[in-house]
Amino acid sequence: MKLLRVGPAGGERPCVLAPDGRVLDLSSITPDIDGGFLAGGGVERVRSALSEGGLPEAGPYERVGAPVARPGKVVCIGLNYSDHAEETGAAVPAEPVVFMKASNTIVGPDDEVLVPRGSVKTDYEVELAVIIGRTARYLSSPEEAAEVIAGYAVANDVSEREFQIERGGQWDKGKSCETFNPLGPWLVTADEIGDPQALALRLWVNGEPRQNGDTKNQIFGVHHVVWYLSQFMVLEPGDVINTGTPAGVAMGMGPEAYLREGDVVELEIDGLGRQRQRMGQA
Repeated sequence: MKLLRVGPAGGERPCVLAPDGRVLDLSSITPDIDGGFLAGGGVERVRSALSEGGLPEAGPYERVGAPVARPGKVVCIGLNYSDHAEETGAAVPAEPVVFMKASNTIVGPDDEVLVPRGSVKTDYEVELAVIIGRTARYLSSPEEAAEVIAGYAVANDVSEREFQIERGGQWDKGKSCETFNPLGPWLVTADEIGDPQALALRLWVNGEPRQNGDTKNQIFGVHHVVWYLSQFMVLEPGDVINTGTPAGVAMGMGPEAYLREGDVVELEIDGLGRQRQRMGQA
């Protein structure tokens, strides 16, 4: 099942993409797609409503928002593909590299992304995002982690490399600039995806292929990552986990590859849809 939110920023309506391609309004079932919806049996209610029929069509809309509203936190895994670690000159990590992004970096999949003021190294990263559906603390095994995942989405973990690496301190200030986490277009429920370690990821800049990877090449798989994080923090419904990016980022290509105002970034993951962002200036 594919859940989405449509409408202007701050006024999105919860919807579901029907098997016949129609976008159906879920406002009669829930005010939004958020942690409360995911933890409170919202997905099952939508399944029942779809089988019974009668959900109204959403009608015209100009914008798709992020598929989950107001995540409590965005947790990210760095250097999770060996080819990406190699291109950045980093050693393959023995344990997942964990950092955070501000949750208000999340925007819609086709929203404008802003190059920060003073930036010369704004970068892109296509990533598989995990959306948590149940509270998770101290999970006993990676196998148990599968039970707390509501679904998956496409994420662009936009980064400013000078802020991240050359300005000292933590990575977060190169990761948390406004608009730096386009998400969506859909939250695709875990049952529809099946094996999260069998998804191809691709990204283009101005039509030029830059990234072409597969989640089978992750150093730490999705279930391992969720289990691992639960040993250090409580994961809550609606939380988003970005699970790393394959090779092909601008940082591994040279100064001319970084993003500038007017550039167009397109990215997709098999089964999860496609994003398109035009770069603006903060």
